Amino acid sequence: MSDFVVALGLVLVIEGVVYAAFPSRLKRMMESALGMPDATLRAGGLAAAATGLFVVWLIRG
Repeated sequence: MSDFVVALGLVLVIEGVVYAAFPSRLKRMMESALGMPDATLRAGGLAAAATGLFVVWLIRG
């Protein structure tokens, strides 16, 4: 359980740094995401999740 909490903390740190360092670029990226089809966003999310799972499997496996 502690690994899960640490992982959530790291996600918050990474997102916080992105918001702090590139706020205008992040706003533009969000605007462009609104124009994308749901299928494209879903495919990107699934690809990111699969990549993350693979990395965790490599490191912890």
